[in-house]
Amino acid sequence: MKKRVFIIGAGVAGAEAASQLVRMGFEVILAEKEAQTGGKLNQWDRLFPSKRKAAEVLDFINKNLVDSKARVLFNTEITKISKQNGGYKISDGKEEYPADAILISTGYDVFNARIKEEYGYGIYENVITSVELEARFKEGKKIVTTKGEEPRRVGFVHCVGSRDEKVGNHYCSQVCCVTSVKQAMELKELVPRAEVFCFYMDLRMFGLQFEDLYRESQEKWGVNFIRGRVSEAAENIEGTILIKVEDTLAGRPLKMKVDLLVLMVGFVPSVGTREIGKILNLDFTPENFLKPQDEHLDTYSTNQPGVFICGTCKSPKTIADTFSDARAAALKIQQYLENKEYND
Repeated sequence: MKKRVFIIGAGVAGAEAASQLVRMGFEVILAEKEAQTGGKLNQWDRLFPSKRKAAEVLDFINKNLVDSKARVLFNTEITKISKQNGGYKISDGKEEYPADAILISTGYDVFNARIKEEYGYGIYENVITSVELEARFKEGKKIVTTKGEEPRRVGFVHCVGSRDEKVGNHYCSQVCCVTSVKQAMELKELVPRAEVFCFYMDLRMFGLQFEDLYRESQEKWGVNFIRGRVSEAAENIEGTILIKVEDTLAGRPLKMKVDLLVLMVGFVPSVGTREIGKILNLDFTPENFLKPQDEHLDTYSTNQPGVFICGTCKSPKTIADTFSDARAAALKIQQYLENKEYND
């Protein structure tokens, strides 16, 4: 009989791992709480650094999944998991599924910008998140203020919910800096006359071509970068947003009016990640992501035998890194199941 792997979460990591495991000869059941695969990738318009359409990557994932004939359970949430006959029994409250191994790929959530009250998200209409701006790009909507006017000045605030002791998130979310650069250029394409300012603590352009993107944003599109964290945002009577920031390079405080303020929200562990981790009694990192067995030598196994993790349920990652992580996790599961069968 074929060994069965049960995967929880059908975002980029879960869907790619499922396709790989089927090719390796395993039976795969993939449970997804939403009505579609792809996770947060469905919210993206274009991807850094090449500005490739996210839909192309989604098509690749979905075609591979269909071709693999993996069983996908949509609108499904796991409520109980117990050990059984050297493997596991997974329940969604309606049906039970025996499995020889479990892969958790429950992804991430974005930081709730309302927690940072000083930025006025949810209070001032012209304060939006990077997720909402990306949705406007994807839907082909005009970039306008609530008055229906093109913004003359736009501010991007980096590290909202990341590297912030006040909210308890000390880690970097990896993608916010380069996403800000990408979105700033896209906005300039759509609203050429707009002045665009990025307010940052320091820029972490760690990937290949990321630095080139940063240079292009300044040299070709005239995006301005100001080193300093925004301390406060308030709405003026005409609906513009007055922001206060210390320009740490110039060594002076700065006040500026913007027509639109974009908050670059970071990654946080998803609700599903925390729930599944508690059900399986898995270890968590200090940041509340799922903890691998070894941070250097084995980043896919957990403290529970036969339970594996991949993707952004264990740390923030780019889409490219998530693909690599999923494929490596599939190989780790193959190794585990083949050794288990030999030992049994």
